[in-house]
Amino acid sequence: MTKDQLLTRLSSKAAAVLTRRRALLAGAVAVASAGTAGVLTAVTGEEPVRPALPAAGPPAHRVAKPSAYRLQPLTGYGPPRAAPHKTLVRHEPLLKISGRGRTMVLTFDDGPDPRYTPHILDTLAEYDVRAMFFVCGEMAVDNQDLLARMADEGHIVGNHTWSHPLLTRLTRSRIRSEMERTCDVIEDGYGERPEWFRAPYGAWNRTAFQLGAELGMEPLAWTVDTLDWTTPGTRSIVGRVENGAAPGVVVLSHDAGGDRSQSVRALRDYLPQLLDSGYHITVPRRQYT
Repeated sequence: MTKDQLLTRLSSKAAAVLTRRRALLAGAVAVASAGTAGVLTAVTGEEPVRPALPAAGPPAHRVAKPSAYRLQPLTGYGPPRAAPHKTLVRHEPLLKISGRGRTMVLTFDDGPDPRYTPHILDTLAEYDVRAMFFVCGEMAVDNQDLLARMADEGHIVGNHTWSHPLLTRLTRSRIRSEMERTCDVIEDGYGERPEWFRAPYGAWNRTAFQLGAELGMEPLAWTVDTLDWTTPGTRSIVGRVENGAAPGVVVLSHDAGGDRSQSVRALRDYLPQLLDSGYHITVPRRQYT
């Protein structure tokens, strides 16, 4: 073989190597372009050009085995329910609340009454104050909108029986009916079953405490009685609240059961004075066992 023939053969082989190298580079560019087109399609909505399938061989990443947990059938929806709290059966009602600083609780009984309750709610909302309303079922059943407003504005609704009877003169089944029916009405309008109850006239007995606990309610009485149900005059009601004000005090007033216009006017007077004196008007928190 002459020198010229040898050079010609070497040139042919080099050209073939360069041609294969250019082909590989061109393929890599095509794959990269196709991948870029796919990303842009997510934005533009155009149909991407599908890249050619990769050459046969082991996958780049090992495919994980299916989890045994994921293969188990679902047994329910949402988080598991917590065990229900037990309510302590007390032998006397709570009279005060515990809390830091100068805290007080305002409570209103016998409603809701569309003539007076909205005005009381308006005053509480004006000063951004939360209170407790112990409602009677026979009043609440026709004023569900007021229960809903109490819920929306952060007040607590308690059980004051259905018809405001003297519990100490009723049978056990009748007391249960008075309480249970009212719980149902409160749940319908307020959205939750009550966690507090108050015996009419403050007349408690062992049966009332037991049934209240069975229904998940704590008994709450009061420390300061405004005696507003006697209609003593607005100034007299205001004086009783201001003179009885102290940390932990529970004030009893009424928003139904008679003419409660004095109670409405008194609240507008003593509430800002209590706040100016440094009192924090709040609602109690349940202590579960």
